[in-house]
Amino acid sequence: MNLILEQMPIVIRSLNIGFLQTLKLFFVTLIGAFPLGLVIAFGSMSRFRPLSYFSKFIVWIVRGTPLMIQLLIIYYFPGLVLHNPIWGGGEAGRFLAAAVSFIINYACYFSEIYRGGIQGIPVGQTEAGLVLGMTKRQIFFKITLLQMIKRIVPPMSNEIITLVKDTSLARIIALQEIIWAGQAFMKGSQGISGAIWPLFFTAVYYLISIGILTVLLGRLEKKLDYFR
Repeated sequence: MNLILEQMPIVIRSLNIGFLQTLKLFFVTLIGAFPLGLVIAFGSMSRFRPLSYFSKFIVWIVRGTPLMIQLLIIYYFPGLVLHNPIWGGGEAGRFLAAAVSFIINYACYFSEIYRGGIQGIPVGQTEAGLVLGMTKRQIFFKITLLQMIKRIVPPMSNEIITLVKDTSLARIIALQEIIWAGQAFMKGSQGISGAIWPLFFTAVYYLISIGILTVLLGRLEKKLDYFR
């Protein structure tokens, strides 16, 4: 017990550094995936068939393959196949590759949620807007968008919570996120080896993060109840 107490400051400091990397990947993914997902959704709903088919094909590929494989391909393919290691070998390069992989993956999932939310709005509301002389842009931002947000909050919340846990997959390309930091003490790190208890602490970080997100997203859903 005394040994664990002595090791505690070293472990917590390392886990905090890994958790900051996890948070950074989480927020960068959301910032990139939210708008890209909407673009892909519009592409899937486009009346221009080549664009629609292409968007749906990309979504099918991304949703049909594991995120871990996408991470490995995006990170290693340029260097091993194209002989152009665009990401470099440092931590910054690994983070950039992970961010690109996560943004593309979650944008495709978000696009389907957006598409379902938009297509779930009754057509009569769009027709009523046109009768009142509104442009399609005004109809989207003043009628469709607000109702779509209400509809997509529950499924989007599930994806956001899943994203928190999926960030751990980035360790497959040696990105030093929180689980990578915790697992390092099993193999040997900073004079500590054979210690499994730091992994249990990583679970606490995830539980607290997901708990906070659940409360915030629940409040957002309640605030949008006026659309009922």
